[in-house]
Amino acid sequence: MSQFRARPPAVPSVLVDDAVVRITRWDFEPGAGTGHHVHGLGYVVVPMTDCQFLLEEETGSRRVDIAKGAAYRREAGVAHNVVNAGSEPMSFIEIEYK
Repeated sequence: MSQFRARPPAVPSVLVDDAVVRITRWDFEPGAGTGHHVHGLGYVVVPMTDCQFLLEEETGSRRVDIAKGAAYRREAGVAHNVVNAGSEPMSFIEIEYK
């Protein structure tokens, strides 16, 4: 049996994409993921719901819970897959600065 399993995709909706920022709303059903990706830009995330993240990173997986309205920032170069590890839909706004 394969160690990999298919996940439903998270749904991105680009709200703004101009010379300064790209703002994307991400919506996840339970178990949905972004797919592995590398961030080419620094970014800020603002959860629109309470979020129960499963972060699949090169060094392993970890769980992170972030409350609705809390925010965090990461530098360019982050490589991961973001999965909704909760039992409810979740969403967040991602603001990438150019």
